[in-house]
Amino acid sequence: MSAPSGPRLAPITSERWDDDVRAALSAGFGPGAADRLLADPETPLPNVLGTMMNHPRLLAHWLAFNGKLLRDPAIDARLRELMILRVGWRTRANYEWLQHVRIARGLGITTAEIEAITREYDPDLWAPLEADLLAATDQLLDRYRIDDDTWARLAKQLDEQQLMEVVWVVGTYTVLAMAFNSFGIQLDPDLHSIDAPEIREPEPNGREAGAERPGAEGAESGKREE
Repeated sequence: MSAPSGPRLAPITSERWDDDVRAALSAGFGPGAADRLLADPETPLPNVLGTMMNHPRLLAHWLAFNGKLLRDPAIDARLRELMILRVGWRTRANYEWLQHVRIARGLGITTAEIEAITREYDPDLWAPLEADLLAATDQLLDRYRIDDDTWARLAKQLDEQQLMEVVWVVGTYTVLAMAFNSFGIQLDPDLHSIDAPEIREPEPNGREAGAERPGAEGAESGKREE
């Protein structure tokens, strides 16, 4: 797999914003969002938004849905970000990875914890719920289903809405990783200065370079000591 050398879909610049784009921004950020963004030329629009404006009707619904996961979640923001970081690393979605390294640090996730996300799953490095959520993330990425043992442990620690959000968070950010990688979304200028482990291309033998898979025990059920 090779990353696109440039954007496959060019971001829509502000002079091309039509009524559909303005409606999408209002759906995601409240009435008058387009005017507020235009009034602050010193803050460039993230490339992900500009790119998604190529399909403004889809963007409107995506912003509303994703905003729920980010701004009004049932699950704790730290836990959400650990899952998103694992998705971003494993899918080699550099835009997603760097955006959420920055968010994670704002939530107190440490450099050592970010480094641990990039390595083979080790439940001993995490609190019990965090370990179970990272196991669930790997299972969803590998087999599109949380294993019975992992689900049973999560169900003792989370309510129904939180359990549902685990799947929605991993699924949503996997879809976004596919979009970022396929559309060739370029890094925003401020992302170049983020200090984070580097995502590399796969090695010639097909192994995910820098993206460790769970060990045999984790691959089967994400089991850990109770």
